[in-house]
Amino acid sequence: MPARAGAFVLRTLRDEGHNIFVDPVRRLRRRGPAGLLLAGVAVGGVVFFHALAQRPAGADVVRAVGGVQGDLPLWLALLRTPVSLYVPALDLPVWAGITQLFLAFALAENSLGRARTLAVAYATTLAGTLTARVMIMAGPDRWGFGLPPEAGQVLDTGPSAAVVGLFTYISVIRRAPVVFTLTGGSMVWESMAKPNLAGREHLIAVAAAIVLGLLHGRRPARLRDPRRLLRRPTPSRPAGTGAVAVPDTADPPAPPATESPSSRADAPVNLDV
Repeated sequence: MPARAGAFVLRTLRDEGHNIFVDPVRRLRRRGPAGLLLAGVAVGGVVFFHALAQRPAGADVVRAVGGVQGDLPLWLALLRTPVSLYVPALDLPVWAGITQLFLAFALAENSLGRARTLAVAYATTLAGTLTARVMIMAGPDRWGFGLPPEAGQVLDTGPSAAVVGLFTYISVIRRAPVVFTLTGGSMVWESMAKPNLAGREHLIAVAAAIVLGLLHGRRPARLRDPRRLLRRPTPSRPAGTGAVAVPDTADPPAPPATESPSSRADAPVNLDV
């Protein structure tokens, strides 16, 4: 049993390493530096906003452009959410999370493509932001789900929800249980060890990524053309025969030509006796 368990673990790690890392690295070698565009933009944006927020005037600009809070009007929060991905959270170390940010976007871009990477990152971040607003509206006395009104004044920014969502989404569609356990388990441990707004939003991001991963590759069935209902069914070929029934649409054969009296009168007469 220990040998079988060890072989199973090694085989699982090998398959996950191939699906998670080997294939994206091969695509990156074919694409070159263009395969790191989203990762470079994400890291550059975080570094830029972090440097800008070190000055009082710059901090006001960063808050006005990408600062999201639960007590903001919904339209303003939605408008600032895309920029808030690049605004680092104040209570988290910036330089420690840059490596995770770069790795998450680099793997996602070379595994999913740019459009899907941006869609998953934005969807998971937006899911956490909107759910936090629902928790604040519910209040602290609703089955442990709600949050106190003071949570609406907490600055809700940073790419951590997008990073967690991308890792979870990749682990679901690539069938990587080890990566999924490490990602989801760390978020559960974080929410239990430090129950705050960020921990709950990370759990919501994990849940949203799981749903998106399970829906990956599924497309709604095409609606039938209503004009097909008005068409007459085509006759099928009888089973066991090689001939195809062809409808008799050809014109009937013309009757054989007969000699007219005029043609007989014009014919030459034999006078030999």
